[in-house]
Amino acid sequence: MANYQWKHADELKATAKAMVADYKGILAADESNNTATKRLEEVGITSSEEARRQYRKLLFNAPDVDNYISGVILYDETIKQSDDNGTPFPELLKGRGIIPGIKVDTGAKPLAGSPNEKVTEGLDGLRERLAEYYNMGARFSKWRAVITIGDDMPTQQCMEANAHALARYSALCQENGLVPMVEPEVMINGDHDIDTCEEITEDNLRIVFDELFRHNVMLEGVVLKTSMVISGLDAPKRAGVQEVADRTVSTLQRVVPPALGGVVFLSGGQGDVEATQHLDAMNKKFKDQVPWRLTFSYARALQNPALATWGSDMSNTEQAQKNFGFRAKLNSLASMGEYSEDMESKVA
Repeated sequence: MANYQWKHADELKATAKAMVADYKGILAADESNNTATKRLEEVGITSSEEARRQYRKLLFNAPDVDNYISGVILYDETIKQSDDNGTPFPELLKGRGIIPGIKVDTGAKPLAGSPNEKVTEGLDGLRERLAEYYNMGARFSKWRAVITIGDDMPTQQCMEANAHALARYSALCQENGLVPMVEPEVMINGDHDIDTCEEITEDNLRIVFDELFRHNVMLEGVVLKTSMVISGLDAPKRAGVQEVADRTVSTLQRVVPPALGGVVFLSGGQGDVEATQHLDAMNKKFKDQVPWRLTFSYARALQNPALATWGSDMSNTEQAQKNFGFRAKLNSLASMGEYSEDMESKVA
């Protein structure tokens, strides 16, 4: 059934194209309540539903970020929240030309038969939840799989189980008019070298795209959110910026179909500047050689400066917003290969 026709095909293609528009990337603001609590407490803020709302409001209202951000991934709590004047966050974002998205998986759980690995859950009731989110204004969604490198890991069982879930999720999304963001994250934790990361990233992406094909998913209406090919954080010798860029893009060229709607990268534990440098190096060298836009979908690598400022003084919203906008602008430039490290020293 490779010629299956999705009812929302035109809308899906248009949304995917807009998600990876020139000079723009996607803000991941979909931290679960537990993760958001951890982030807030790290900077001295007591987490509550209201504190989380205030923080997300700060990001969504930041001046000029609509020039750099095409979409925002929301969490279930956040998509149901509103600005101070009662405007629902999806409506607020849409009014700025930013596409609302929604995280729909329910988290990675221990994989039966291989308990040191994880499989992502959340398929039960997903069709109904997607219809509800679409009616709230969401036009894309996200599902994250976790692939860990370690002793005898990842197993084929883990990669196949997660790819199957990603494919079922993607088909349900397209049935309901939402672009699936497919996130098969190869974790940066560990002491593995870049060769190992490249091999596993390639194997895993092959399995993912095989499953998407088997489930009749329309690739033009899919955005891949992928980790970079990078050394483990504890590797004795970590690969440099250009090698990460070269290895990442060459891996994508071998396994990612040209029809795909776009590619966005997660920062995945990289430093703020490091994530920007890698994205810039890819686009400086390859942006005219690949069939897809290569841009960003960062969480911490976009939010860290704003959160640190806000945590030190919650009344200092304006400076926190400037710091967020500055980081977004630098990554926007990197998404076109127009960033330089000396820009980091300029005042936001």
